[in-house]
Amino acid sequence: MSNVKKMSCCIGLALSISMSTVSAQDLIETAGDVLQIALPLTALASTFSQDDAAGRKALLTSYGSTFVLTHLLKNTVNKERPNGRNTLSFPSGHTSSAFSGASFLAKRYGWDVGLPAFLAASFVGYSRVHADQHDWWDVTAGAAIAIGFNQWLVPDPDGVSMALMPTRGGYQLALNLQF
Repeated sequence: MSNVKKMSCCIGLALSISMSTVSAQDLIETAGDVLQIALPLTALASTFSQDDAAGRKALLTSYGSTFVLTHLLKNTVNKERPNGRNTLSFPSGHTSSAFSGASFLAKRYGWDVGLPAFLAASFVGYSRVHADQHDWWDVTAGAAIAIGFNQWLVPDPDGVSMALMPTRGGYQLALNLQF
C-alpha cells in the first residue's frame, strides 16, 4: 500500500469515527479538531512504518518546539479570539499542530504524501476561522511556526538540509551535508 493510501486510510478512519455523532453545523469545526491530531499522529505512524528512527526523533523535536512556541505566544500576546471567549487567539494551536504533521510528512517522505497533508492542514486553518475561534493572522502564524521548525529541525532523508539563520549583519544560508 502506498504512503498516500496509508495516510488517507488513517485520516479517513479518524474522521469517520468522530463524525458519526456530529450535527451538520458542527461538521467543519469537528473535522478540524480531528485533523489537528490525526496529521501529527499519521506522521508519527509513518516513522514506524518506514522504520525511520531518525525521522521520529526529528518529528518529536519539531512538534515539541512548535507546541512550546505556540503556547508561549498564546500566553504572551493575549490576543482576543474573534468570538470574545478568551485571549488565547494568537497563534492557532490547531493549525500549528496540523501543519507540523503535514510539514514533516512533506519534507521527510515527499510531496506524494505532503501535498494531501498540506491540503488537510489548510482545512484545519479554515475550520478555525469558520468556527470564529481565530482570524487569518492567527492561523497563518500557526502554520508559519510549524513549517519553520520543520524546515529547521527535520533533515531531508537524503542527508541534505538548508536553513536560513539570522546573524548580526542580516541572514546566512547554511547548507548541511551528511555522509
